Amino acid sequence: MSKKSRHVVPNSDGGWDFKKSGAERASKHFDNKKEAEKYSRDLAKKEGSELFIHGKDGKIQRKDSHGSDPFPPKG
Repeated sequence: MSKKSRHVVPNSDGGWDFKKSGAERASKHFDNKKEAEKYSRDLAKKEGSELFIHGKDGKIQRKDSHGSDPFPPKG
């Protein structure tokens, strides 16, 4: 899959991180989840990438796709 994806994930030291898929380090750190989501969503829209929002437990809560999805979907 060539589409880029981005993630909002909890930081073990507190706060929330914005990471590229597969990255070890965060691209940006935020004090609260709301700020992290807003920044990440705006950037994902500009890039046409997929955004995954994780909960405090690390599990994906929701995802937003900001690309050229086929309509109607295949299959």
